[in-house]
Amino acid sequence: MANSSKKQKWIKDAIKRPGAFGKKAKAADMSTAAYANKVMSNKKDFSKRTQRQASLAKTLMGFKKRT
Repeated sequence: MANSSKKQKWIKDAIKRPGAFGKKAKAADMSTAAYANKVMSNKKDFSKRTQRQASLAKTLMGFKKRT
């Protein structure tokens, strides 16, 4: 059980600015997934922070939601 909570805690610790990447995507009139793909394919056009946010967004989108 303790190991499971540690695995979930990394997600909470990794998100430093909740909603910031989504706001950037909305400002670009794109979905979060589409904006993440754009950032990852054009890294030189975006800041290091935005690149990291895009990478984390893609990682989190790959997880299955609990039901």
